[in-house]
Amino acid sequence: MLRPALLVTAFALVMLNISPPIARSQDFTGLDVTSESFTKADMSRDDVIQSLAELPAGAELDLTGKSLNGLDLSGLDLRRIKLQAARINKTNFKDSNLDGVTLDQAWALKSDFSGASLKGASLFATQLWDARLDGADLSNARVAADFTNASLKDAQFDGANLSADETNQSMGLMRGVLKSANLDGASFRKANLARVMMEFASLRDADLTDANLKNSELAAADFTGANVAGANFEGADLNSAHIGEMKNTAKAKNLDKAKNLDKAFRN
Repeated sequence: MLRPALLVTAFALVMLNISPPIARSQDFTGLDVTSESFTKADMSRDDVIQSLAELPAGAELDLTGKSLNGLDLSGLDLRRIKLQAARINKTNFKDSNLDGVTLDQAWALKSDFSGASLKGASLFATQLWDARLDGADLSNARVAADFTNASLKDAQFDGANLSADETNQSMGLMRGVLKSANLDGASFRKANLARVMMEFASLRDADLTDANLKNSELAAADFTGANVAGANFEGADLNSAHIGEMKNTAKAKNLDKAKNLDKAFRN
């Protein structure tokens, strides 16, 4: 049986109609992320701008499966674009407006969404390894995406849903993955982080007020200065996590019901 990570990759390959060549990357088994489909672009910035300008009122520019790798799409209003299964690796979306946009199954390795607005967007099975989302706004978004090694300093996830999706087991466990991500100063107020993977993540000075961290994987995460008032830690794995300098610890919920609490660092 395929492991969950390989199931996700296999599903993405089917969506993009790509045959898995010999692996050249340690990150994605069986997938060549140096191929033209992951490095070239089918359109230019001007093509995107013109296509949006020619759209009839109320219409959507469907770029499903398109390659927009490496384009500079910064500062644009992209709310009428659909980027499902698109390849947008190393693409620049800095300060762009992507509110409500569908980016499900998109490949966005090393892309730059710094300062971008993604409020209410859908990022399901989206691959954002090594991406930059500093200051991005993902409030109320559905975010079952992989942000491994990504930089999300001061990003906003208020009201966002990063929890595990129990209805798509054929794709593996789809959830927010923020392993080794930089989340310093990020805001997760009232966010659903149930079963989220945040191992080795840095959450210094993050705001987790009223966040649901039930059964989340937080091993070796750094919560120094993080506000955890009202945050639910029931079943969360805190093995080797740095929790000694969290703010409002007394107001956290079910911290005593966290896993491996005795193995967390308190100083």
